[in-house]
Amino acid sequence: MSGLIGELIRAIPDFPEPGVTFRDLTPLIADPAGLRATISALASLAVPPFDRVAGIEARGFLFAAPLAHALGSGVILLRKGGKLPAATIGLDYALEYGTDRLEMHADAVAPGMRVLLVDDVLATGGTAESAAALIRRAKGEVIAALFVAEIVALGGRARLRAAGIEPRSLLTY
Repeated sequence: MSGLIGELIRAIPDFPEPGVTFRDLTPLIADPAGLRATISALASLAVPPFDRVAGIEARGFLFAAPLAHALGSGVILLRKGGKLPAATIGLDYALEYGTDRLEMHADAVAPGMRVLLVDDVLATGGTAESAAALIRRAKGEVIAALFVAEIVALGGRARLRAAGIEPRSLLTY
């Protein structure tokens, strides 16, 4: 089925800037068989036991919720700053050009909770590393980070491993 998944990911050259090839997962998400295959394949990468699946805004949500459903788990939302209605904890992190912020509800992760982190693409690893740090700040444990696709040349895998996070990707580019 990974052939089907890879066939449904569209390569967009020179986006968002010249020299970059953007991996567009929207055709994959739109295709019922492709989405089912992706969730099934991600489920096969899951590391039991775990308590919750955490999805990183925004495209990570598209995979975290159906994955959690398939695995009988709930979902933790890791959102950009200022988007959650109840009390939050947050973490500012560096981007290539500036900073960003991730937040989650303060009560989303209980101490000792085992969390499976999910996002669409692993690139530099900065967002996933920050998401894991936020979960750890709440005294949760990130048992693995799952990705649909990984851009190997950007070094995210090494960065996550150095931070004590095991990355698992369905496809690599």
